[in-house]
Amino acid sequence: MLEKNGTLKIASVGDCGLRVIRKGQVVFSTSPQEHYFDCPYQLSSEAVGQTYLDATVSSVELVKGDTLVIGSDGLFDNVFDHEIVSAVGTTSDDVTNTAKVLANLAHTHSLDLSYESPYSLEARARGFDVPWWKKILGMKLTGGKLDDITVIVGHAESS
Repeated sequence: MLEKNGTLKIASVGDCGLRVIRKGQVVFSTSPQEHYFDCPYQLSSEAVGQTYLDATVSSVELVKGDTLVIGSDGLFDNVFDHEIVSAVGTTSDDVTNTAKVLANLAHTHSLDLSYESPYSLEARARGFDVPWWKKILGMKLTGGKLDDITVIVGHAESS
């Protein structure tokens, strides 16, 4: 929710994310909520699932010129923040084009079996890797993650 004074209030559940980019830097980022690796919180009407009460609530003051990048895990599992900043920097005047560029980049990375994705790096950091016999051959867990990819880009303007 964007308030009239420029405060963006965020309620986040699961592994979708938001980045606020200001002058070529990520100045705000949400963090995924997981039960364990690759098992994010999911909103549910069932008593055993998560509800809006499980949301992480935060706020950030936006200034004119800030760019918001909101996306599903298909974006953030496949595209690093520095790539997002680069895409915003080269397409900053056209939010629709920026969203398309980021979605296409995420899709391309998701299909690349040799890409060192944010997902594969996190998996290895959490102890997941290829079998021992592949390690002997010098192999490691790499690749993007096939997943839904949703990207929304917005630009903060003065009122």
